[in-house]
Amino acid sequence: METYNLPEDVKVFSTTAKSFPEGVQEAFITLEKMLSKEGRTFYGISYGSKDGTIIYKAAVSESFEGEAEKFGFEKFIIKKGDYASETIFDWRKKMESIGPTFQRLLANPLLDKTSYCLEWYKSEKELMCMVKLME
Repeated sequence: METYNLPEDVKVFSTTAKSFPEGVQEAFITLEKMLSKEGRTFYGISYGSKDGTIIYKAAVSESFEGEAEKFGFEKFIIKKGDYASETIFDWRKKMESIGPTFQRLLANPLLDKTSYCLEWYKSEKELMCMVKLME
């Protein structure tokens, strides 16, 4: 586990998966159909709801102000600051390791309990799993 500092807020827009984990891939496909993947950064944002289910949002970096509204998506800001993180290489071949990775990260005593779990798809091979730490 490492600490990663996200130096600036990241503006993204997202769509919420209909279910978790079954609806995650469909949520990303919805985003990809609407825009070019060229030069885009994709994220997964998840958190628990009041009824105990997991809410998952497939998200992509905003290319211009107002892009979320133009395409009818939800706006979201990934907050700057320190995150506990672990990187998974060849993540497509290791999908089953994402859940246990977040379980380890969520056990961090410095965790910001009001935050969310963040997947940063840095490339087709590299996925950084992150949880925000208290400021």
